[in-house]
Amino acid sequence: MRDWLQQSAADLGRGIAAGDVCPVALTECYLEAIDAHPLRDRIYSSVTHDRALAEAKAAKQRAALGQRLSPLDGVPISWKDLFDSAGTATEAGSDLLSGRVPTQDALALRTATAKGAVCLGKTHMSELAFSGLGLNPVKATPPCVHGKNAAPGGSSSGAAASVVFGLAAGAIGSDTGGSVRIPSAWNDLVGLKTTSGRISLEGVVPLCLRFDTVGPLVRSVEDAALFLGLIEGHTGPDLRGAALEGRCFANLVTVAQTDLDATVADAHAEALDRLRRAGAEIKTLEIPELEEAMALSPILYTTEAYGLWKDTIEAAPHLMFPEILERFRAGKAFSGADYVAAWAKLDRIRKIWTNATAAFDGVLCPTSPILPPDMQRLEEDHQFYVRSNLMALRNTRIGNLMGFCGLSLPTGVPSCGLQIYGRPQQEEALLRLGAAAEIALA
Repeated sequence: MRDWLQQSAADLGRGIAAGDVCPVALTECYLEAIDAHPLRDRIYSSVTHDRALAEAKAAKQRAALGQRLSPLDGVPISWKDLFDSAGTATEAGSDLLSGRVPTQDALALRTATAKGAVCLGKTHMSELAFSGLGLNPVKATPPCVHGKNAAPGGSSSGAAASVVFGLAAGAIGSDTGGSVRIPSAWNDLVGLKTTSGRISLEGVVPLCLRFDTVGPLVRSVEDAALFLGLIEGHTGPDLRGAALEGRCFANLVTVAQTDLDATVADAHAEALDRLRRAGAEIKTLEIPELEEAMALSPILYTTEAYGLWKDTIEAAPHLMFPEILERFRAGKAFSGADYVAAWAKLDRIRKIWTNATAAFDGVLCPTSPILPPDMQRLEEDHQFYVRSNLMALRNTRIGNLMGFCGLSLPTGVPSCGLQIYGRPQQEEALLRLGAAAEIALA
């Protein structure tokens, strides 16, 4: 049964459907692994044993009757600690929300539960989701699979750790500037950033409402497709027959390939070669206006984040990790007029992006331009922390700013992800591209 801990969620679902996997035994296997893991308290903020077993027992009964609710009915998964869960603390990685216990599940959690998902518990995260590094001295810093000193990526850091360390079959996180894709890339997982507005944020602790999105961190593109269906209440897109032959991709060089770590650059070049060998056509793309959009980030992100949180923060700023506190307070520097003007400019640049990318099936770039930085140095060196955080999120933030969906895939080189950007609300098409690319990169 220990083999179950390394299987994909899709394979576990098929095992349940075939009668080879018992949802109760599977859930008990995961709970035992969680409880015995030496890093449990750095990965899970809470483990919902009773809920998980009750949901697993119901899934077992449905399976016996041939009445399964979805391909993932009975599969145990984790949830980032910003999704409300009834009766369980939801503190978003911050002592500012210490003791916060919702009375109702977030809509995404309710939807997944209605499709038979088993909730294992809540995972640690960057404080209030405002960092791409995953370092959280306030609550806990989850581990990275590539070394005890390596940053795990954030803000869905515990989500990634729960999957890569075999403590969940998949995880649900959130992505505002890269928070699903960075931990996925640095831990060699698949991460899907959905289009803003596609999945409800009801019951999700906010950071920036116009950029916040919900998405999975999983072992395969097939799992990502099934998880998309799970949190939307359907079976997920059909990936059968996906191929790269005849597909045309843009290799984005503006912003996205400046100052790349040498290992990242080599991994990206090799990934592109593999896609070409699988039949894809790849052309270089430059969009100079993207530089303008990136320069708007401090206004757009910090103004909204501070606007949402200033009263809570200023009531007890001493409770916060100073690096996160400083980032929030940066929003005080901008006026409402600055914010409105920035959004007007961004909307104009989004139209330019749409026109420039219309002829391509997808846009490619490295998920992160850097490898996981050293955590001790992040804690001790302020400038290194700031620089690393901005660089970690640079390429993923392009997707949030431009308003489309994105998928990070492992390249086979540790902590180096290939990012594919699709069109807004076209996750189904993006996942089909990802399924074909996954085979080419294997």
